[in-house]
Amino acid sequence: MKKYIAEFIGTFVLTFMGCGAAIFAGDVFTIAAAFGLSIVAMAYSIGNISGCHINPAVSFAMFLNKKLSQDDLIFYVIAQIAGAIIAGATLKVIGAMTDISGAFDNIGANGYDKMSAMKLNAGGALIVEVILTCIFVYVILSVTSKPEYSNIAGIIIGLTLTFVHIVGIRLTGTSVNPARSIGAALFSGTDALAQVWLFIVAPIAGAAAAAYLFKFLHSDAQ
Repeated sequence: MKKYIAEFIGTFVLTFMGCGAAIFAGDVFTIAAAFGLSIVAMAYSIGNISGCHINPAVSFAMFLNKKLSQDDLIFYVIAQIAGAIIAGATLKVIGAMTDISGAFDNIGANGYDKMSAMKLNAGGALIVEVILTCIFVYVILSVTSKPEYSNIAGIIIGLTLTFVHIVGIRLTGTSVNPARSIGAALFSGTDALAQVWLFIVAPIAGAAAAAYLFKFLHSDAQ
C-alpha cells in the first residue's frame, strides 16, 4: 500500500507543479523546469518506496521488461491517475478563488489543432508524443538498470523530462504521461476531453517502443 500512496503523492506533485507553472508562469523554460524539477524532487523522496514512476507509461514499460508485476501495474496506474485528478481539481479550486476571469479555463491540458500553440494536427501530435515518450522512457530504463547511476538517476531523468518539454510544449503541451494528461483534461473543458485519447495512446505506444528498444540494445549487457 505504501508504494501506491507514494505513486499517488508523486503524480499529484508532478501534475500540480507542472500544470501550475503552465497557468502561473506560461513561458516554455519555466514550465519545462517545473516538470523536470518535480521529477528530481520526487525521485529522491519516494524513489526508494515505489521507484517513482509517477507515470503510467513508465509503469507499462517496466511491466514489459518484467520489472513490475501485473498487479502492481494496475494499482500503480490507478494511484497515478487519482493523484493527477486530485491535482487538477486542486488547481481548479484555486482558480475559483481568484478574480482573474477565464485564467483557469485550461489548466495545462495537452492538445492538437486549435489547442496546439503551433496548430499541430493530430497526426503530427501522435508522432511527437510517441518520439518524446520513447526518448524519456528509454533514458529511465537505461539509467535505472545500472547501479552505478543510482545516486544521479533522479537528476538525469529530471533533465530528460525538462528537455522533452522544451521541444514539445508549443507543439502538444507535452504529455509523455497519460495520468498528467487526464488530470488536466478533466478540468479544461470539452475540447481537452475530446482530445485526451491521443495523450493516452501515444505515450503508451512510445513506452512500448522504448521497452523493446531497451531489450534489443541491452540484451548482451543484462
